[in-house]
Amino acid sequence: MNLIILLIVGGLIGWVASMIMRTDGQQGIILNVVVGIIGSLLAGFVVTPLIGGAPITSGGISVTTVLVSLLGSVVLLALINLFRRGSVR
Repeated sequence: MNLIILLIVGGLIGWVASMIMRTDGQQGIILNVVVGIIGSLLAGFVVTPLIGGAPITSGGISVTTVLVSLLGSVVLLALINLFRRGSVR
């Protein structure tokens, strides 16, 4: 059940992050889900211990975990854009 929730929330977070970074037209649903999940995992392991919370992989979804996951996805998209185009946008 946690895997299904992670996929759904990761997809939504990846979609919102791609809209924030204006890359929504360039990538499809699969890349949105991948960026959302990888961004959530990276932010969950790096940022969450610093602010004192539970990562999204623990199954608890709160406002803090969603915001941290969104931040991680936006940063991941910025890095992808930096390597792909040479500018963050």
